[in-house]
Amino acid sequence: MITNTELEYKGNLYPDHIVEFKQDSDKFYFTTNNGVVLEITVIRNSTIRFRYATDYVFQPDFSYAISPTAPRGYNHLEATETKTEYLITTSKITVLVDKKSLRIQISDLEGNIINEDELGFHYEENYTFGGNSVKMSKITQAGESFYGMGDKATHSNLKGKRVQNWVTDQYAYGKDQDPLYKAVPYYIGLHNDKAYGLFFDNTFKTHFDFAHERRNVTSFWAEGGEMNYYFFYGPDMSRVVRSYTDLTGTPELPPLWALGYHQSKWSYFPESRVKEIAKKFRKLKIPCDAIYLDIDYMDGFRCFTWDKTKFPDPKAMIKDLNKDGFKTVVMIDPGIKVDRDYWVYQEAIKNDYFCKRGDGPIMNGKVWPGQCNFPDFTNPKVREWWAGLYKELMSETGAHAVWNDMNEPAVMEVPTKTAPLDTRHDYDGHPCSHRKAHNIYGMQMVRATYEGVKKYVYPKRPFVITRASYSGAQRFSSTWTGDNVATWEHLWIANVQVQRMCLSGMSFVGTDIGGFAEQPNGELFARWIQLGIFHPFCRVHSSGDHGDQEPWSFDAEVTKIVRKFIELRYQLLPYLYTAFYKYYKESVPMIQPLVYFDQADHQTHFRTDEFIFGEQILVCPIQEPNAKGRRMYVPRGIWYDYWTNETIEGGTEKWVDADIDKIPIFIKEGAIIPKYPVQQYVGELTLKELQLDVYYKLGTENSNVYEDAQDGYDYTKGEYSLRNFKLTGKENELIVQQFKDGNFITTYETFKLNLMGLPFKIKAIELDNEIIALKDVKMNGNNTIHVTKDFTTLHILGK
Repeated sequence: MITNTELEYKGNLYPDHIVEFKQDSDKFYFTTNNGVVLEITVIRNSTIRFRYATDYVFQPDFSYAISPTAPRGYNHLEATETKTEYLITTSKITVLVDKKSLRIQISDLEGNIINEDELGFHYEENYTFGGNSVKMSKITQAGESFYGMGDKATHSNLKGKRVQNWVTDQYAYGKDQDPLYKAVPYYIGLHNDKAYGLFFDNTFKTHFDFAHERRNVTSFWAEGGEMNYYFFYGPDMSRVVRSYTDLTGTPELPPLWALGYHQSKWSYFPESRVKEIAKKFRKLKIPCDAIYLDIDYMDGFRCFTWDKTKFPDPKAMIKDLNKDGFKTVVMIDPGIKVDRDYWVYQEAIKNDYFCKRGDGPIMNGKVWPGQCNFPDFTNPKVREWWAGLYKELMSETGAHAVWNDMNEPAVMEVPTKTAPLDTRHDYDGHPCSHRKAHNIYGMQMVRATYEGVKKYVYPKRPFVITRASYSGAQRFSSTWTGDNVATWEHLWIANVQVQRMCLSGMSFVGTDIGGFAEQPNGELFARWIQLGIFHPFCRVHSSGDHGDQEPWSFDAEVTKIVRKFIELRYQLLPYLYTAFYKYYKESVPMIQPLVYFDQADHQTHFRTDEFIFGEQILVCPIQEPNAKGRRMYVPRGIWYDYWTNETIEGGTEKWVDADIDKIPIFIKEGAIIPKYPVQQYVGELTLKELQLDVYYKLGTENSNVYEDAQDGYDYTKGEYSLRNFKLTGKENELIVQQFKDGNFITTYETFKLNLMGLPFKIKAIELDNEIIALKDVKMNGNNTIHVTKDFTTLHILGK
């Protein structure tokens, strides 16, 4: 007898009416008649987690993204019930759950709708792999804009776009090409001057549609796993970004040298070439803190080995470079060469550390060494072993930092560019296939690398870089935007990518300055340096296939311009370090798009070029060839032209002159910008004085300067110096008050104050209630004065 047993295709399935409700402290459970369970957890007053189960069963609650130290707590919570809905209210928002459909509506306490379901949660059985494809659709509010999503190479405002998250090795990617190297399933919505955020914590391939298919609907879905998302309410975008970053974490402070200028290439070898590069930096007096060694330093591309022909004594070489102020950064990839005479391979085979296919054999793939196997970094034992492999490289040979590449993982000569989907992973005790683990593979590799580097450079601080990442990877590593191209279009892409990454919780980010693929001309290289010195991670890197890309590789004019801007980077190091401190301590992004800076100004909602470096410096790169200047939007407020000290009023577009030797830079009025003297590398000079550029404002403005020993962990024990300055400007008076925190004692004893824009001539100076003779502050005609670093109140009186 033949029976038709074909499964009936059910299509999209939806929750029906609620039949049960219960509360367990900060968790609320809603169960529907057809077995869908919604768990709502109140994390903070404005952070809510929504999690859906089907067939009454939740999957194990485990996440790589969420920081173990993420803050929790609220000060008001109540639940009420009406005939048609349940209401959960905190001190910031109200969550409405519809009894008939399980759909959600979130509003502020005044009743303004912030976010609401369209179809809401629905799902579809996956007959090929099992489980469900999980889906969510939301109503797009009138005039709503969307931001975030990590390293997407597209317009800052994602309205009308569709993107996906599947970390991919995309060599020489183009504008709007997707996906790229990172999976950050988090976006910010902005409408009616109110911002919210949504983080879909699902590591399967995820998709986001921002009113692309249907102009009034925003949707997101995953090809497996749970519908599990976090909602963050602002109403300020700054609050949203901080809440998301608090949840997924921030890094510890890096060593200050990691914020200097770095030089890289695929590849610098042999040893004589590396030393030649280093020598030329010092000869030309172009500051540089690190030189990178790509895969050619290895013996046949075997990780944790050295090619003793090219590098006969790496320990001595690294020591010599360090004497000249250069740190050495080395590449480590995940692919381990299949070679029974190779000790790393032997250990992994012996301990069963490699990923396996669904039916049991070890997963094979071709990478630079040839046939490779891949450690399962989702296994805690493998991560511990991997961390231990860095002992010889770091503590014995002396390498200072590690760069993880190809960790998507990238696999050559296969259409998918990565591991087969049936590859199995431990997933920290929750076994799964590569469909689930792919997006976090690189993150877990760099996590293991971070633990190893941290252990073996101690008591120094670790510095680690990764190409692939998932939300939360910023806790372990810096990153860059992958294999870009030496084109003007990619200069634009670099700008929007870094801004987007900073909004997405990953501020320690930069690009391959000048382009990795192909070769820039001198003008493009100079313009890219002018942008790159304002990115938190500042590194030139190129493939080497098309020519040299050192600062002196073009002509004398370009070399001079490049030196000028790298020197500016080193002058601004205390300002950048302070920005990093605020990122580490308060989750403040180090680069702020204009929409973040002033979301109430609707002119900022579609700006891509201009950004705020730190919190008080406005930058607008030149992104077209042969430009003598450009039109740019200056945000509201009064701004000082960095080059001329002239003031302009913002809130409008303006033409700004910017020939090849400069770009538009403006300082917010009232700012106090700290500067160091130009050094060839961090730590070259003992600081005798801190320069403070003080920009007059009629009104008040706060500024900060954070300093510590520039390395080591004493800062976690109070050995830091945080100076908070309050500037108050009046018609004939300027008052600067200083409030200091921390026990660190700086090497300098005085401040050199450059007073910009004073509307009066100085007639007297009062320091901590005592009149000081003008000659005692070494005053000159340029309104420059020198005062003790420990003052509390400085009065500058005008005529």
